Amino acid sequence: MLSVLMSMEAGVAALGAGVAAIGAGIGIGKIGGSALESMARQPEMKGDLRSNMIVAAALVEGAVFFAIVVCLLVALA
Repeated sequence: MLSVLMSMEAGVAALGAGVAAIGAGIGIGKIGGSALESMARQPEMKGDLRSNMIVAAALVEGAVFFAIVVCLLVALA
């Protein structure tokens, strides 16, 4: 019975890691799409928008890496 619960925890942790990765893909896609739309409207702001987009994407990826590490720790514990 204990082994079933442990494998169930690992499965749920893997599902959580997958959801975090999918969420990051959606979030970074929205960031990129919005930045491109803004660059099309105001081309003179391209440099500022690009740097802000990179910072925002890095923050999203950092949060996702944290979520994946937590899920892996739960799966391996």
